[in-house]
Amino acid sequence: MQIYFSPEVITPEYQVLNVVDSKNKGVGNVAFLFDEKKLFVYGILEDEEVGADFKDLVTPYVKGLSKARPGLDIMCCLYVGCKKIKLKEEEENQG
Repeated sequence: MQIYFSPEVITPEYQVLNVVDSKNKGVGNVAFLFDEKKLFVYGILEDEEVGADFKDLVTPYVKGLSKARPGLDIMCCLYVGCKKIKLKEEEENQG
């Protein structure tokens, strides 16, 4: 199953994106909150079978947002089903 972002609300301070499948059915959401020196990412996806696709969708999006404000600390909390996942970039920044 393919998944995509579908914007719900986008402002300079935050973004709320729905995660939809190819039939435009909502399967999750992601919120990005911007602070001067931090980017908070919170997301949840209902369907575990597309968890890798979810990670592959969020990772380059976060990288792109971080380029707009160099030096941002990225704080992520992402869940697929009931399992927390980590982005590779987040693991590198903390380790």
